[in-house]
Amino acid sequence: MTLLITGGASGIGAATAHLAASRGHKVAINYRSRDQQARKIVADIEAKGGKAVALPGDVVREADIRGLFDAAEKALGPVTHLVNSAGIGLNSSVKDFDAAALERLFAVNTIGVILCCREAARRMSTRNGGKGGVVVNVSSMAGTIGGRPGAAAYASSKAAVDSFTMGFAKELATEGIRAVSLRPGMIETEMTEKTLSDRETRSAIESTIAMGRVGQAGEIANAVVWLLSDEASFISGVTLDASGGGFVFGKR
Repeated sequence: MTLLITGGASGIGAATAHLAASRGHKVAINYRSRDQQARKIVADIEAKGGKAVALPGDVVREADIRGLFDAAEKALGPVTHLVNSAGIGLNSSVKDFDAAALERLFAVNTIGVILCCREAARRMSTRNGGKGGVVVNVSSMAGTIGGRPGAAAYASSKAAVDSFTMGFAKELATEGIRAVSLRPGMIETEMTEKTLSDRETRSAIESTIAMGRVGQAGEIANAVVWLLSDEASFISGVTLDASGGGFVFGKR
């Protein structure tokens, strides 16, 4: 089993890489700028007897995406599992939107995911000679409510992923490919570190989560790796919320 993880050098992607390797996956860890972090994850996996490789590439570049799949296959064998974890945020009011920032946001969070799915489909499809496979797209609960204040654009980019994943899964269902959109709530990662470091802000956020706390990357990795497994063999074309019970605005 060869698993390619975009954005695999940090946060949910990194946690997934470690867990998946412990479950027998050969792991290709894609990163854009976190070279040292990616190589450390590879070293840690190999030290435990697993197989992994770090692969640089920017998911906004179509050529890089094709290259990622080629490099992963060359190093570890045909890609059978894909986790699209690469993503960026954008905190801006609608009145202050910048076109270039919006283009970058959707290029990474939406178009990059779609193109990675395209490459997976071409290579995994049993009609194309592949052995089938599983795709997990990491979305966000933000897409269900339009996001927290200032995150409307980010939420939109993730809502598009949810819709695409459903269509993608239906189209490829008879070609041996499953696809699921996983929607984490607020998770403690490098991307949210600055926001959550402020005690008052963290408390306010946690007051809107049913469980009363933010999640950890490892908790999301558990869900991802389960979805990749044969235990989830009849699950496809759906969204799974990993959100601590969901939003409860005004409850507390």
